[in-house]
Amino acid sequence: MPKRDYLAFPDLSKTEVQALFQLASRMKSGAYREKPLAGKTLGMIFAKSSTRTRVSFEVGAYQLGGHALFLSSRDIQLGRGEPVRDTARVLSRMLDMLMIRTFEHAEVEELAKYATVPVINGLTDLHHPCQILADIHTVQEHLGDIEGKRVAWIGDGNNMANSWLDAAALLGFELRVACPEGYEPDRETYERAKTRTKTLITEDTEEAAAGADVVTTDVWASMGQEGEAEERKSAFRGYVVDEALMKLAKPSAIFLHCLPAHRGEEVTDAVIEGPQSRVFDEAENRLHVQKALIATLLG
Repeated sequence: MPKRDYLAFPDLSKTEVQALFQLASRMKSGAYREKPLAGKTLGMIFAKSSTRTRVSFEVGAYQLGGHALFLSSRDIQLGRGEPVRDTARVLSRMLDMLMIRTFEHAEVEELAKYATVPVINGLTDLHHPCQILADIHTVQEHLGDIEGKRVAWIGDGNNMANSWLDAAALLGFELRVACPEGYEPDRETYERAKTRTKTLITEDTEEAAAGADVVTTDVWASMGQEGEAEERKSAFRGYVVDEALMKLAKPSAIFLHCLPAHRGEEVTDAVIEGPQSRVFDEAENRLHVQKALIATLLG
C-alpha cells in the first residue's frame, strides 16, 4: 500500500478521524493490546523543544512495541545545512516512520516528499495537527460528537487556530476566532474553512465566547516569537480567558489549552484550575491519539 503522511488535519477523512478516535479510546482503556511497531523505530526530529510532543511520541512508540529515536537539530546534519531531501532519503533507509517538530511548514512537506516512510507533523508554525486530534478527542469524551457545536478561540491566530479551522471544516462545527487586528489566522486556511462551515473572525472576545461549548486559547508569543513578546503583550491585553468570559459560554462548556500556559496572561489561574478545565485530560490524550495515528498510518 502507498505510504500515508499526516502533515495537516485534512490529511485524514472525517470517517478516518472518527475511527482514529474509537481506536484511541480502546488504547486508553487498555482494550487494544496489539504491537504494530514491534521491531520498528520511529525517528523524532526536533528543531523546536517540547514536553508533551516528545514524551507522548516516545512513550507511545514503546507501548506499541517499538523504539523512538530522539534527533535534535544539534545532533544531526540537518542542523548543519544538510538538505532536507538528503536527510529524508537517508533516514527512510534506516527508520520505519518519521515525526518532525520544526518551524517552516515547507520543511515538513519536503521531508514527506522525499521520505519513503510515513511522516507526521509534530508541529510547524502553520499547523499543529496532532494537538487538534487530542483537543477534539477530549471534547468528544466530555461533550459528545463535536459536529454542530460552537468553539471559541481566543487570542493569536497561530498554528493552533489554523488547525481548529481545518477541523471545523472537516467535522462540521462552528468556530469563532477572537483576535486583535493583524494577528488573524492564515488567510488561505480561513477562506477554505468558511466555504464548508460557519466561521467568524472578530476582535470581540465576548462575541466569540457567547454560547460556546468549548473555549480555548494559547500563549500570546510562541516559540520563535520571543523578540515580539512585549509588543504582543500589549496587543493581546484584552484577550484573557477569565471567569467572566467563561460565564458567557454555556454552563456545560469546557476550557482547553494545548499547554504550556502563561497563567495570568492568556488565561487566569482560576479558569485553568477551575471545574470547566480539561487541559490535563487534553494533554494525556496526545498519547492516545498519536498511538492511534501511528497504527493508522502503518495500516
